[in-house]
Amino acid sequence: VQLQASGGGLMQAGDSLRLSCEGSGDPLINYAMSWFRQTPGKEREFVAAISWRGGTTHYDDSVKGRFTISRDNAKNTVYLQMNSLKPEDTAVYYCAAGPPDADTRSEYANNYWGKGTLVTVSS
Repeated sequence: VQLQASGGGLMQAGDSLRLSCEGSGDPLINYAMSWFRQTPGKEREFVAAISWRGGTTHYDDSVKGRFTISRDNAKNTVYLQMNSLKPEDTAVYYCAAGPPDADTRSEYANNYWGKGTLVTVSS
């Protein structure tokens, strides 16, 4: 499966933004999906994950209550709704896909990665 993340931009603290990750080549319903993010000089970190049918979600504590991961398997797309953005949310955001029974909170469980989309949040 090929993944294409989009929706990044330059935002101000407190703004909302929705990222999209569109899949092609294979239906995303075959995968558990995740979002990760990375800033320069730091390792890539887990943000949010959703099971293949969307019934189970996980969030890093740093985004819990502000970010929501969702998926529309009919549109072959996964979303990350980001509310109450903070400067520390500034990063390149990546979507990733792993086996439907995998715990995709670990980056090593994800087999496919899209190119990132940059989110910059100014104070």
